[in-house]
Amino acid sequence: MSDQHSFETLAIHAGNTADPLTGAVVPPIYQVSTYKQDGVGGLRGGYEYSRSANPTRTALEENLAALEGGRRGLAFASGLAAEDCLLRTLLTPGDHVVIPNDAYGGTFRLFAKVASRWGVEFSVADTSDVDAVRAALTPRTKAIWVETPSNPLLGITDIAAVAGVARQAGARLVVDNTFASPYLQQPLALGADVVVHSTTKYMGGHSDVVGGALVTGDPELAEELAYHQNAMGAVAGPFDAWLVLRGIKTLAVRMDRHDENATKVADLLTRHPKVTQVLYPGLPEHPGHEIAAKQMKAFGGMVSFRVTGGEEAAVEVCNRAKLFTLGESLGGVESLLEHPGRMTHASAAGSPLEVPADLVRLSVGIENADDLLADLTQALG
Repeated sequence: MSDQHSFETLAIHAGNTADPLTGAVVPPIYQVSTYKQDGVGGLRGGYEYSRSANPTRTALEENLAALEGGRRGLAFASGLAAEDCLLRTLLTPGDHVVIPNDAYGGTFRLFAKVASRWGVEFSVADTSDVDAVRAALTPRTKAIWVETPSNPLLGITDIAAVAGVARQAGARLVVDNTFASPYLQQPLALGADVVVHSTTKYMGGHSDVVGGALVTGDPELAEELAYHQNAMGAVAGPFDAWLVLRGIKTLAVRMDRHDENATKVADLLTRHPKVTQVLYPGLPEHPGHEIAAKQMKAFGGMVSFRVTGGEEAAVEVCNRAKLFTLGESLGGVESLLEHPGRMTHASAAGSPLEVPADLVRLSVGIENADDLLADLTQALG
């Protein structure tokens, strides 16, 4: 499909070719491990074993590449599986990576507890400060890792500016685009080398699948990533790939509603006497607001806030919520809330990535906004 089509059209049609046998408009779930060969080496469509390639996964990977404006997309069993494949493709023992001072706890754990044992070193920097990123570089820096918006403090990094720093240093720029989704932000067009997604989140959109993805515009890097994907084997299964592909079809309309609701939630929180700070890039007072407005179509559905009364008060807000479901993850049609310090970011405790104890993170869903506002009002007391 032509990349000249609009995002909404690509989301529905890219990779979604009608089944040639029956004409089914939805790609089948090829729940199969191996494929009949027409003689030794005579592969039909290049398929021999589903770790290496599967037609349902191929459909998703073509769709991912189209939505991010990349040359190739790769689908994995989880977001962390995608990150692990990327790290082991880009890095060797002794290499160095700059990571954000605000990032998903699982990403920090992967660097601090897994990659470091393999000899990969990392430095922490405030990636919203380009000078801080530049100062963190070493002669061995091979990658700069960015989340924007970041998890859970909703920090914004100027992707184009940091891409320039990476190019000057001969390093790759990796952007985790999970919070924004390709509908709101396309990092490759801004100079990133690789985009990372947890497709569990907004791409799947219904809290019923776990998956991850990598997309790149560099054909040589794409081949290296595909080699490691097959060699390491943490691929998306066909049913999981099908679920993500189905979720993506409604990504644009869902993100519009997530953004609309989150804007109303942020406005309520800024006026609440028990809220000391609201972290949402759509607010004009957010330090990254102007950059976010420049590189994003809208500001997304994630909102974090801090409360009076410290950690116990934040935990109580989480416990009192009724419509907002207390749970980890994000990006589903239903609204979720959590206490990052005790939940998703517990692994970052005691590190430079430790999050404030009085912080509550919201994943604002697509329910009626008035119902969400009423629930937050009663939860805050």
